[in-house]
Amino acid sequence: MQTSSTAELNLLWGELILEELTRLGVQHVCMAPGSRSTPLTLAAANQSKLQQHLHFDERGLGFMALGLAKASETPVAIITTSGTAVANLYPAIIEAWLTHVPLIVLSGDRPHELVGCGANQAIPQPSIYALYAKAINLPTPDLHFPPQALLAEIDDAVQQLSGPLHINCMYREPLYPQQAAADRMQSFTEYLQPLSAWQQQSQPYVQHHRTLSQQLPSPEQLETFGQGNGVIVAGTLAASESPEWLVALAEHLGWPLLVDAQSQLRQHPKAIQYTDQLLLQPKSKQCLASADRVLVVGGRLLSKRLISFIGEQNWQHYWQVLPHQERLDPSHSSKQVWHCSLKQLAQSTWPKQDGSQIKHKLQTENQRLEQLLCQQIDQAEFGEAQVIRAISRAQQANYSLFIGNSLPIRLYDMYAPATQTLPQIFTNRGASGIDGLLATACGVAAAKQLPTTLIIGDISQLHDLNSLAIARQLRSPMVIVIFNNDGGNIFNLLPVPSESLRSDYYRLSHGLEFGYGAAMFNLPYDRVEQLADFQQAYTEALNYAGASVIEVSISSNQASEQIAQIANWVRQSSC
Repeated sequence: MQTSSTAELNLLWGELILEELTRLGVQHVCMAPGSRSTPLTLAAANQSKLQQHLHFDERGLGFMALGLAKASETPVAIITTSGTAVANLYPAIIEAWLTHVPLIVLSGDRPHELVGCGANQAIPQPSIYALYAKAINLPTPDLHFPPQALLAEIDDAVQQLSGPLHINCMYREPLYPQQAAADRMQSFTEYLQPLSAWQQQSQPYVQHHRTLSQQLPSPEQLETFGQGNGVIVAGTLAASESPEWLVALAEHLGWPLLVDAQSQLRQHPKAIQYTDQLLLQPKSKQCLASADRVLVVGGRLLSKRLISFIGEQNWQHYWQVLPHQERLDPSHSSKQVWHCSLKQLAQSTWPKQDGSQIKHKLQTENQRLEQLLCQQIDQAEFGEAQVIRAISRAQQANYSLFIGNSLPIRLYDMYAPATQTLPQIFTNRGASGIDGLLATACGVAAAKQLPTTLIIGDISQLHDLNSLAIARQLRSPMVIVIFNNDGGNIFNLLPVPSESLRSDYYRLSHGLEFGYGAAMFNLPYDRVEQLADFQQAYTEALNYAGASVIEVSISSNQASEQIAQIANWVRQSSC
């Protein structure tokens, strides 16, 4: 092949790849600037079926793609140049792998002869993500490599994709084509001839059809399992899994429904909202322990108390329902695992039961806890738990609520009240990192185009300050609520040997505020120190067409001291 046509063939391969990805369901492409990825960038720029998102920071870009994929429930493509740009996606790739989110990384790369010889921006990129991503390592574009082989390999990797995929694309220079599009396509007429039928349609080149085998319990198994004293535990579930079927099943069986913060049911009025706190009460824990069977739906539970309780019980029957075959049980308990939809499970032939004493007692104590929390949080001093409860009450059915890691998600799990309108909950609880939270939430907001709230800690926000540049591009309401307690407040809850060690090596007080950061990115900003001011600022932010920042200023010990105080009151209350 002549050197003059190298750039044109590079671009053609990029166009084939991007076109096939759109046929495989990709709707969004996230791009960072770079030269070696030019064939992919130009192909994406000319692709009318893709929504384009650009950001200068590859780490934030990867997390934005994660949020887009979670919210749209479609694979999302990411285009980066070579070198450390590819490595900067690693945290988002790990999170996507752990939580089965389909991200497709298209990385520009130097050709093989320029790797390991001191050439600029060249590192060994093939299979850089190891076990965290499937890998396609393409050769440099070559007319001897059939275009149908290129498409078939992509089809095989992307269809039924349930995690990250890395397509490494080696390109030789020149990278910038000189020919007009019509002339370029005409020069490759013979090369593209095997794809003539594909070019006239809109389906993938190779269409893979997989029979979805649902593993459902038999009527006899359902009868045996459903006739005892049981509890249902709702773990991490996506809204698309229709968790509301668990409410119907719990009503049918007369069993209590214990809900995790990530179940989409945490604030459902028919659920037991305060499971974590109930397990602090000896009588409530004893009440739960009288159950002899448990149905755990999903996994990755947040509450350590609930995880320990499930693991310590000697269950007569332990069932778990998961969408994928994987081990999501830190206690490694003996159990039966079923792979089926929640609708199929709930509509199976379960025995009908009246409400159990376990359910009645837990509902009674759950209501008493709500009264206690109204008194000790809502009517007490201003703080993080009070703001969490205020945000929880303000949500609507079409809202998205992204809850950051560390203290915010735990406060929501412990104290969020019941409500009639449930938001869609998003988290990054695969690896549970504090990096990329704002970028992921921005991806959710961009995909949904509906009011979105992010609750994030100050250290997490400092990790992802660059992603305010993504936030400023949004045109739907996006409220960034930053809890600024001057450091890692969650470490106040841990048994660090001394206060000096806690302060010097864990909390890392920074003395920073976020007003100038918001101003730098031209975002509306409010700083609040009392509930009435927060509620007013939050209402205004939800009605603003774009992103805005509310900084909640709290003392460094407020949340940890309140958590400990409430725990003491809960322990002393009776069932």
